[in-house]
Amino acid sequence: MPPYDVLLAFIVTTALFSVLPGPSMLYAAARTMAGGRQAGLMAALGLHLGAYVHVAAAAAGLSVLFLAVPIVYAGVKLAGALYLIWLGISLFRARQGADAGAIGSSGRSARQAFVQSITVEVLNPKTALFFLAFLPQFVDGAAPFPLWLQFAILGTVANVLFGLVDIAVVMLAAVIIGRLKRSSGVQRLMRRIGGAILVGMGVHLALQRG
Repeated sequence: MPPYDVLLAFIVTTALFSVLPGPSMLYAAARTMAGGRQAGLMAALGLHLGAYVHVAAAAAGLSVLFLAVPIVYAGVKLAGALYLIWLGISLFRARQGADAGAIGSSGRSARQAFVQSITVEVLNPKTALFFLAFLPQFVDGAAPFPLWLQFAILGTVANVLFGLVDIAVVMLAAVIIGRLKRSSGVQRLMRRIGGAILVGMGVHLALQRG
């Protein structure tokens, strides 16, 4: 593992980054608004697991591909943006019958949120570039551990910290939503707001430079 002083500095810096509002927080909150606490928690778990793809890519040096071949970065970014927009529209146009809140429907919503969130994170090139730009600052070439192992350890620590914050956001959003009147009209409104947030995130990602 990296030297303890480097690891401590990394944890403190990452903890500060993790509490800053970002896309993953917004996404987790939107899924909670659309599907409830269970869907939000499964979305947070999906984001967490999906990020390990980028951790592995950073450890293997594959993330450099995004910088070396801009068209690859642009293609992945566009795919991720379109997927977010599609998810948002799907939530916004969900059938009225979904408002019943049946247990089976809730379970399907959580499973969908889990699978979709993994895809969202894997198709998020910003995560890959974050690890590529951030992790090397704390890697020690003179350490008795190979660079790939240091990348893997630091990436895992960062991913866990960001995941814990996403879970906290989901729980807070669930409490706020739970205090609202649980009418079908409010549920439809929450789902549509969540869908609109996802569409907005997709449009922002597609239009964002770099």
